[in-house]
Amino acid sequence: MFSAIARIFRTPDLRRKIGFTLGIIAIYRFGAHIPAPFVSYPSIRECLDATAGAGGLMSIVNLFSGGALLQLSIFALGVMPYITASIIVQLLRVVIPHFEALQKEGQAGQAKLTQYTRYLTIALALLQSTTLVTVARTGQLFGVTDVAACNNLLLNNSWLTQSMIVITLTAGTGLIMWFAELVTERGIGNGMSLLIFTSIAASFPGALGSIWAAKGFEVFALVIIVGIVIIGLIVFVEQSQRRIPVQYAKRMVGRRTYGGTNTYIPIKVNMAGVIPVIFASSLLYLPTLIAQFNTPSDGTAPAAWVQWINTYLVTGDHPIYMAVYFLLIVGFTYFYVAITFNPVEVADNMKKYGGFIPGVRAGRPTAEYLDFVLTRITLPGALYLGLVALIPLIALSAVSANQNFPFGGTSILIMVGVGLETVKQIDAQLQQRHYEGLLR
Repeated sequence: MFSAIARIFRTPDLRRKIGFTLGIIAIYRFGAHIPAPFVSYPSIRECLDATAGAGGLMSIVNLFSGGALLQLSIFALGVMPYITASIIVQLLRVVIPHFEALQKEGQAGQAKLTQYTRYLTIALALLQSTTLVTVARTGQLFGVTDVAACNNLLLNNSWLTQSMIVITLTAGTGLIMWFAELVTERGIGNGMSLLIFTSIAASFPGALGSIWAAKGFEVFALVIIVGIVIIGLIVFVEQSQRRIPVQYAKRMVGRRTYGGTNTYIPIKVNMAGVIPVIFASSLLYLPTLIAQFNTPSDGTAPAAWVQWINTYLVTGDHPIYMAVYFLLIVGFTYFYVAITFNPVEVADNMKKYGGFIPGVRAGRPTAEYLDFVLTRITLPGALYLGLVALIPLIALSAVSANQNFPFGGTSILIMVGVGLETVKQIDAQLQQRHYEGLLR
């Protein structure tokens, strides 16, 4: 292991790529602490100290921005606009035939889809930055109005001031997107994934430090042990896959023989990744947002349905909230897998190139068999995602009431997935040069 790490730094090309990646990450983290113009940074620090932060979707956005959202820095929106734009473009491939045709055009089609994603990212950044400035101006950014500092986050509320902040936050999102593309092109790993990894990892020291300060060393050590176990289990599940054997018949082209090889189709237990968790969290935040706008400001009692939402769907420690959250994750997992893996298309491609699954006829029976396997292997993957997302709500509720506890939910799934993918890419680079990789 240590000799492999030494070979990384002895390889000039790989050393340069890793150094470039680390440099971009350092600039990204530096920008997360630069306040946007016309923002009262002392008021933000005072409000952060007086409150526990935001909940629901706002806390996920703050997690992906590395804490920059609640500081109203120039990188406050983080990578969320790009993630949302990528998901929307991916879903549009199922709805709009033009997007599906671009997907099948190869590199040229992918370049156009990437361009559409960029335009949509800037549009979403403009919309989200406007919403963020409006929420900050009304004192609702932290979800409280009884703290004076939370109502004076902006130096003034003129339209020019708000426009400057919106332009700055949108430009920051464009800069983050450029950083990610630079890392993907000149560095190591996927740029956007590494920036997400960096943002989440930046919250670990503060979260663990608060646990030590509040609960003592014994609870801190227990959390570390539980976290290591959870990481090991997640790595095991993320690496698990069902391999469907595929054989290709031999065919003669001139005097040459092609085909006759044996391969397999890898179907992962968790094919949906962390997307269902994000979908479920976003959908659960909508009732809270609707109830917030329908709460009377004169102090009178809200409507019955608003009280029901505030009682059962706002705090994550209620059983109804947990049950709805779990069921939404399971449902979105099946939905996302269904739109990203098309058994009919896979079966047609296999038939076109002379491939078949042993014991299964080519064509429609192959598609039905793939759908049969996919449906059953998605069930443990969906249950796994739901349980991991509920870990900070159930098992660790005595340690931290925060839904984004470091060793559970969205954060640990993303970090493990990105870490595994980056290590595999470094291993592939080493094998190209030394015939020995980082993983043996």
